[in-house]
Amino acid sequence: MSIKQISVFLENKKGRLLAVTKCLYENNINIRALSVADTSDFGILRMIVDQPDLAYKALKNSGFTVRETDVIAIEIPDNPGGLHQALEVLEKGNVNLEYVYAFVDARKDAALNVIRVDKMEEATEILQKGGIKIITNEDLYI
Repeated sequence: MSIKQISVFLENKKGRLLAVTKCLYENNINIRALSVADTSDFGILRMIVDQPDLAYKALKNSGFTVRETDVIAIEIPDNPGGLHQALEVLEKGNVNLEYVYAFVDARKDAALNVIRVDKMEEATEILQKGGIKIITNEDLYI
């Protein structure tokens, strides 16, 4: 059970992130979560948006280098040790975590974590068996 993540390659120049957000705004696309990993020359913007297919097309048509990636979103308690417990479940299942970013859902008093792992299907099963709630597209894209 994966969700779609939009990744955008950005030159590390003034106004590049602004151009992405303008494109999304003009297409009425809401950002649900984001992460930026950067170097001195470029960055990778990773986003969960409410309309990933439209976001991909709009950004591509605006000249951005865009990629769509499957990731897993999990809901964990928003308290010390919540993420640790989920990572222990993955470790015991021999699943490698490639990256993670998080945001808080104050409505549920929960932390939502977007994770990319080496074994997507196996990880979903392992997480569910370990009592970790998997978030669906419908949960995030509302």
